[in-house]
Amino acid sequence: MSGPMPTTPALPPVVLYDTTLRDGTQGENIILSLADKLRIARMLDEYGMPYIEGGWPGSNPKDVEFFAAAKSIRWERARLAAFGSTRHRANRPEADPNLRELVAAETPVVTIFGKSWLLHVTEVLGATPAQNLDMIAESIGFLAERGREAIYDAEHYFDGYRADAGYALATLRAARQAGARSLVLCDTNGGTLTDDLVRIVGETRAALEVDPDAPAVTWGIHTHNDAELAVANSIAAVQAGIRHVQATINGYGERCGNANMVSVLANLALKTDLALLPRGGGEIANLTELSRSVAEIANVAPSDYQPFVGRSAFAHKGGVHGAAVAKVERSYQHVDPALVGNRGRLVVSELGGKANTQLRAEQLGHGLEGVDPRELSKLIKQMEADGLAFEGAEASFELLIHRRSAGYVAPFRILDFTVLVEQREGRELLAEATVKVEVAGEVLHTAADGNGPVNALDAALRKALGAFYPVLDQVHLRDYKVRILDGNEATAARTRVVIDSAEGARTWSTMGSDTNIIAASAAALADSLEYAIWKSGAELRRRDERHFTAPAGGGGAR
Repeated sequence: MSGPMPTTPALPPVVLYDTTLRDGTQGENIILSLADKLRIARMLDEYGMPYIEGGWPGSNPKDVEFFAAAKSIRWERARLAAFGSTRHRANRPEADPNLRELVAAETPVVTIFGKSWLLHVTEVLGATPAQNLDMIAESIGFLAERGREAIYDAEHYFDGYRADAGYALATLRAARQAGARSLVLCDTNGGTLTDDLVRIVGETRAALEVDPDAPAVTWGIHTHNDAELAVANSIAAVQAGIRHVQATINGYGERCGNANMVSVLANLALKTDLALLPRGGGEIANLTELSRSVAEIANVAPSDYQPFVGRSAFAHKGGVHGAAVAKVERSYQHVDPALVGNRGRLVVSELGGKANTQLRAEQLGHGLEGVDPRELSKLIKQMEADGLAFEGAEASFELLIHRRSAGYVAPFRILDFTVLVEQREGRELLAEATVKVEVAGEVLHTAADGNGPVNALDAALRKALGAFYPVLDQVHLRDYKVRILDGNEATAARTRVVIDSAEGARTWSTMGSDTNIIAASAAALADSLEYAIWKSGAELRRRDERHFTAPAGGGGAR
């Protein structure tokens, strides 16, 4: 017998539906202005997200304004969705304010949620089971008749199915018969275990797909992260046949958040052979940039530990790990970080070995000429035992190498300093610092006030050094963190101070450690300013503007 081999029909693509602008903003401390929402929406459209849920126009004026502004924007790849609820039990659809706002938004897609759990039907809505089915059917029908692609979110579906499977299925049938194009099963409370979720997805599809004459629908999933399973549940649902996945960038959302769109997208793109929408601009290598850009707009510090895109996602601290990665990069990495726009990083610490130290130095552009990496690694271990932590202050690590290179000359040396803090009744707190520094054999003694001892010390040090290095006028402190290292010692404990600084777009972190918090702060400040001088290539000059070269030798910046 001959002839062409039968081919397996291609599976339909997995379509991603982003709800950052609606569900994501329900997260604590996530506040987006109208301009923020429009920026993120454009960003998602450029990335190639096929669906963007813009908000709930029936709930607040900002979302009404968003959809009004969206009408004048040309959406290249995304279909914009407005979100709302089923009609009120006492209203006809055409008279329901919520449904009227959804139609007025003029989006091609409208997503509405309805109740699947009898607890919510009777105790929250105060409706009868039959009334709830009518509310679902009439609301979906109202939207479908007006040409909208109607997506039905079955809220609390898994809780409702466990309580009364027959009724939960009846709500889906009502939505499907009324014209819903997608039926989305929602784990609204976020507590469903993966095996249970997959079982219910399978039983639900089997129950509704037995009728060959029923309208075809796309099955969807919407999970929350209260049991730390939102991404796992979303991926498992896809493997069980779901083809519409709702999630938010970085997992923003109410309580513990929603399924993280970044992780869902990366896992599906890199670890399955399924076709995936987005298309167009949605290169997986742009995923880290997308994640961090949305975080920046939302004014939320990106999580260093976020899978795939976090700063620590491919960081290696242990010596065994570092040595292995130096030989075979994929030995301790589940994917190539470059695929998602991230990069691997070796962390310099007391747990790392010679390989960590040498490779991290090379990543930062230092060849370690004339520096024994084994001795440097031993020194780092000793310094970290004394309270330093180079993994959080790479500028101090670079300076450690720089100070051991041939021809190093310290740009300045702090000879001594004094910090006074005075509090008297009826007067504001007074902080004053005096600093004596040596630059190329010249000693300068300055004083400055501040709103606290560290601020005063910083101001005095800058006043002294600014006469020689004007570039320091452009350096700003962005953050100041104090860590108690041995809490059992109470107020006598050793502290570690980490200072984040910036000059334009360049940022860096330095540290100091001491039982005296002012001394620790002075060390971190000195490192920060020396690093700025070194990296800017600033030329030493006296206050009379005549340039000169510093003599060889000199002490360290401490």
